[in-house]
This record gives sequence, C-alpha cells and structure tokens, in this order.
Amino acid sequence: MKLVDTLVPVDFRSSVRGPLRRLYVCTFIGCVGNGLTLSLFVIYLHNVRGFSTTFSTLLLALSAIVALSSAPLWGTLTDRLGPIPVILFVYCADAVALVFWALAHTREQATLTALLIAVFGGAGWGPASTLLSRLVTPEHRQRAFGVNFLLVNLGIGFGTLISASVVNLQRPDTFVALYIFNAGVTVLAALYYLTLRHNGGPIKELRDDPVKRAEGWREVMTDSRLVRYVIAAVFLMIGGYGSLDAGLSLFVVNNLKISVHAIGIIFFFNTSTIVLVQLWVLNRIAGKSRTRVMGFVALFWFIFWLILETTLALPASASIAMLCLSMVVFAVGETMLQPVGSAIVNDIAPEHLRGRYNAAAGLSWGVSGTLAPAITALYFSVHLSNWWPIGTGVTALVGGAMMMNLRRHISASADGRVEPAI
Repeated sequence: MKLVDTLVPVDFRSSVRGPLRRLYVCTFIGCVGNGLTLSLFVIYLHNVRGFSTTFSTLLLALSAIVALSSAPLWGTLTDRLGPIPVILFVYCADAVALVFWALAHTREQATLTALLIAVFGGAGWGPASTLLSRLVTPEHRQRAFGVNFLLVNLGIGFGTLISASVVNLQRPDTFVALYIFNAGVTVLAALYYLTLRHNGGPIKELRDDPVKRAEGWREVMTDSRLVRYVIAAVFLMIGGYGSLDAGLSLFVVNNLKISVHAIGIIFFFNTSTIVLVQLWVLNRIAGKSRTRVMGFVALFWFIFWLILETTLALPASASIAMLCLSMVVFAVGETMLQPVGSAIVNDIAPEHLRGRYNAAAGLSWGVSGTLAPAITALYFSVHLSNWWPIGTGVTALVGGAMMMNLRRHISASADGRVEPAI
C-alpha cells in the first residue's frame, strides 16, 4: 500500500471516481482500436494495395492538411455544444469511414476515404481533453492527463499485440479484418461515452454571458503564449510523432529489411514502457518547470533517432534489439510530454474558450503531420533515407529549445513551478 501511495497520492486517488473513472475506461477502449492499425497507413497503401511510396506518403500529408483545416470547427463546436456531442458524432462517423477504408482498392477510393477519416480525425484529443479538464481540479490536472496517457498506451499496447499476430502482407484480407474490427471497437467506445452525456454538455452560465459568447478564435490566436507553444510544438512533433508515424515502418521494412511483424513488437516496447514508468515520471516532474521538462523530451527523442541511425550498421537480429531499446527511450520522453503539454494549454485557457485552446494546441499535431510525411518522402525519393533519422533528431532539439524559451512568457503556475496541493 505504501508503494501505491507513493506512485498515486491519496488525494488524487480519491478524485478518480464516477465520471473520471468512466472517462478513463472510454480512453482505454478507444485506444485499443487505435493500436490495431497504428503506423500501418503507408504500409497498407504501398505494400498491400500496391500504390507507390510517393502516393502513400503524400496522401498521409494531404490527410493531415484536411485534419488541420477541420480542427478549428471541432474546437468551436466543443465550446458551443459541449465535448460529448462532438465525441459521439466523430466516433460514429469514423467507424463508418474505417469500413470503407478497409474495402478501398482504387486510388480514388483510398483518397476519398482517407480524407473523410481525416475530417473526423481533426477533432483529435481536443474534446476529450476539454472534458477531462472539467472533471478534475487544476492541482490534479497534470497528473490526470498523465494517467490518461498511461491508459492510452495500455490500450494501444493491446491493439498492437493483436495487430502483430494478425497482419500478413501476403494476405490483404488480414488488413481488411483489422480495420473493420477497429470500426467495431470505435462504436463500443462511443456507446460508453454516452454514460458521460450529463458531464459533457455546454456550460449554461458561459453560454448565457453575452461578452464571453462573443469571444472566439480572434482571442485565441492573439494569445502570444499559445502561439509560441504551438510553434515550438510543431518542431518538436516533427522530430517525434509526425516522423515516427510517417516513416518508421517504411524505414524498418525497406531500409533495415526487417519483417513487418516486428513493428508490432517494437511498438509494444514503447507502450509497455509508458505503462510501467508513467506514474513514477509524474512524481518526478511534479513541481518542476514544465518548459524545462519539454527540453528533456527533445533530448530523449534525439537519442531515439541517433540509436535508429546506428541500426543501419547492424545485422537484423541486433537491429531489432536496438529498435526495442530506442522505443524505450522514445517512450520516456512521451511520459513527460503528454501530461506537461496538456497542462500548460489548459492552465492558460479560459473556461469558455477551452475547446478552442485545445483545438489550437492540436494544430501542432496537424501541421507536423502535414510536414513530416512530406519531409520523409523527400528523404526517400532522393535516396537519402539513411540520413532521415539523424535529420529528424536535430529537428526535435530545435523544438525543445523553443519550448524552454516559452518559460519567460508564462506564469510560474502555468509552468508548473508551484508545488501541487496535498
């Protein structure tokens, strides 16, 4: 019991009940579905459906542009309607689109379906982050986001293990079954979100205030603190998730000549590390400068890309071992990024604009998801793919330096330099 009290303080444990507990269950179910097809976009289009690498990576970039364009709409709807109506619509529509994606055979079908999925994906984690911020007090916010991220990765870990045992490049039907199963899990998550309908509607007091109701994206985009955060996050994400999603599976299969089955195993090391160390990391970063923690995220991610670069000189078996090690390093960076980044955004956001602030912060994912595939495609198309890892690592360091500079522009409380209340 003493260990539990150390990892998860009693005051926070007492808040994990009712709506917050149900939200965590929703997070887990939804992320099992995400894990089923994580990082298979390019492999599915190129190695299964036979489309070129250029078409596949550029479609991924175009999808990111569409998601980026739709993000402001979802942020506005979240503030006006509440997060739950937005989540329910997005999840149900996404499930239908996944079925069409599984059955796509032509370029036209793949393009149309990918863009539909991207529109719904534009909502991102914004509505759920807004809902989570409502369900916890500010002093518990960073830890609550950290636990949520732990469950995200626990769900993804289960999904990737299922994926690794099912997918077969010689049997396209295994990919079809995987995407349809993903659609079913998505519907299940939507049904469970229904239990939170009384907690995720519009806030009447804010809706009836004419001054606050008149405020919108102009106020959001003129907040220099948020703008600096988003720009720094774009560089950091290009050096992290954006490039990881765009090119890691391609690099592993085509440059390292490792089986596609190894991808699920590699990602399992990532997710299992997060599950094992997230609570410990949350205690280590409590009361520390959040922007400085972001600098350490960049350093860990640079080390990840450096390790990936060294695998080019190793035999296949040693490469797999190094890839698993690199994913552990990347995961440690993730355990710091997710709770800290979300806490910064939601601490500077006013309640009536919280949905828009989370959507704006999500722009960093959209922009990086647009640029990273294009940059990755450039490396591969000009036959410089062996230099792709180290170039991406340098980009992560630039993002980390910009995050550390943000410290001068936000309050000590928003930067986490105030010990949480016990």
